Amino acid sequence: MLQGLVLLLSFQFIGEFISGALDVPIPGNVLGMGLMLLALLSGVVKEEWLREAAELLLSYMALFFVPAGVGVMLYFDLIAQEWLPIVVGTVFSTFAVMAVTGWVESWLDRSETGHD
Repeated sequence: MLQGLVLLLSFQFIGEFISGALDVPIPGNVLGMGLMLLALLSGVVKEEWLREAAELLLSYMALFFVPAGVGVMLYFDLIAQEWLPIVVGTVFSTFAVMAVTGWVESWLDRSETGHD
């Protein structure tokens, strides 16, 4: 498990370093995840090395939402003032994600069966 945690944190650190050093407008943790994906796809990193650490982090996933919940409570007055754009944005983005997900699934299904 320690090896998995070290790998996860190393990729995050590398992503943060690249983001800061090159002034890339992509968050470092996203760059780190992309680099980890490339390492997994190329076989440099094995899935088994990360499995135990990932399962541990996933078991505590609910705790990662506590700061967001505190932020909502901290800015409740601002959210109450700006509720309409927040609701419209949330509804629109939800339907956009559902539509794109459905389109991609349909495309993948057609590609898998060979019926373009």
